[in-house]
Amino acid sequence: MAEEREVVLMKGNEAIAHAAIRCGCDGYFGYPITPQSEVIETLAELKPWETTGMQVVQAESELASIYMVYGAAGAGKRAMTSSSSPGVALMQEGITYMAGAEVPGVFVNVQRGGPGLGTIQPSQGDYFQATRGGGNGDYKVIVLAPNSVQEMADFVDLAFELAFKYRNPAMILSDGVIGQMMEKVVLPPFKPRRTDEEVIQRIVSAS
Repeated sequence: MAEEREVVLMKGNEAIAHAAIRCGCDGYFGYPITPQSEVIETLAELKPWETTGMQVVQAESELASIYMVYGAAGAGKRAMTSSSSPGVALMQEGITYMAGAEVPGVFVNVQRGGPGLGTIQPSQGDYFQATRGGGNGDYKVIVLAPNSVQEMADFVDLAFELAFKYRNPAMILSDGVIGQMMEKVVLPPFKPRRTDEEVIQRIVSAS
């Protein structure tokens, strides 16, 4: 008999938050900015630090959040952040450092309707920033582009797996439409966070 799956109705941003908890994320460090503020709002409501031990911190800025991710990921933890177009532009230097140091991490860009500064003019600025490398140095990030709320949930664990496999930051490149719209979602199964011993063993085996 096939296992019965729970189907829930939620926004794309909410799906990101639920999936982060379920895929064994150790820490989320973010700063609210539309149209992705529901990510950190949902995490604050779910309080994963009381259940899985996942830490959730509202940083004082986008710059602070990406360097918090850098620090946690440098210690072997599954760390992530999310932002929108202008916020991700501010994170570029930190993402550059992570790529250069071969530190895996995940960041979500819920793009606004225009280019990086969020104007009303049509542009592919965020796409080029994501796929061509947006900061200093010769590097690329791994980019996953969801086209549904279901893929918003599915891509969180995949992003972490690819980031750690290739020792490189991974981006979930979404947009305000998917982040805000509601669809039926089957959330991923719970995956326990890795113990410190497992983290150390993985670092040793990768070196």
